Amino acid sequence: MSAATTRSRTPDRLCAEAIDLARAAAEEAAAPGVVGEHSGLVSEGDRVVTHYFECKELGYRGWRWAVTVARASRAKVVTLDEVVLLPGPDALLAPEWVPWSERLRPGDMGPGDLLPTEAEDLRLEPGYSGDDVPAPNSPVSEDMAELVEAEDAEVTAGPPAALPSAPTRGSIAAVAEELGMRRARVLSRYGLHVAADRWEDAFGHKTPMAQAAPAACVSCGFLLPLGGSLGQAFGVCANEFSPADGRVVSLSYGCGGHSEAAIMPKPPQPAAPVIDETRIDPFPLRPAPDSGSVTVTGDEETAELGHS
Repeated sequence: MSAATTRSRTPDRLCAEAIDLARAAAEEAAAPGVVGEHSGLVSEGDRVVTHYFECKELGYRGWRWAVTVARASRAKVVTLDEVVLLPGPDALLAPEWVPWSERLRPGDMGPGDLLPTEAEDLRLEPGYSGDDVPAPNSPVSEDMAELVEAEDAEVTAGPPAALPSAPTRGSIAAVAEELGMRRARVLSRYGLHVAADRWEDAFGHKTPMAQAAPAACVSCGFLLPLGGSLGQAFGVCANEFSPADGRVVSLSYGCGGHSEAAIMPKPPQPAAPVIDETRIDPFPLRPAPDSGSVTVTGDEETAELGHS
């Protein structure tokens, strides 16, 4: 039978009665006035008991001071084992710890911060660095080997006529470096797709700014095109008054700062009124000599009949 099964779960009487000793130990370890009422005890084993006291510390709601006391076999004196602050069943706990690589968000980096990239990052793939290619002037390079063979094969009194020239810096590695390709890793296809999706969500054709724009960025003079495959769908905005200044924007994005929207549109002209109440229409008061009419003078009305 193991020792764990022989231990009694009934608290030791002397250890259970050592509440004052446990409280004094908790008050010594804690700040003044933060140790509350005794909230219970638990038997940890033979002659080992843990006393719990409420914690009144601000920010530690539901936590308890746990003071473990014990006594030796056949001893009458209870001694102190340890004092710790432990969370209770309804304690206020911090959220579960998340690695920095998972909780990092765009914009979190500041001056001096370093963001190491994992070796198996799906956004990157091996590029051409030229490290495995010997330098042009290296003794093991192909050009230098051909030069040595030519010098050994053709030895003349004067300078050799058909001797190949010494290798120059125009090697594959040098050309790749000039074109910006000599990097250990470059964006993978997955990295290109996630970047394109992110830029499309931020400055794409579905944004409210693009929906109200007079034209798309593809026809704007402030657009700086990108190189590579992403240049078919994105560019960089160079309009200081645009909300996307200095940002990568979709060619279908647009804003009110479009270069061809510099001319202010003319305000719409209202339609001509059907009845112009501001114009005075002339109306003759006297009839013509050969026609009958009614002439109104003052308060009198005279009917004149025309005769043929």
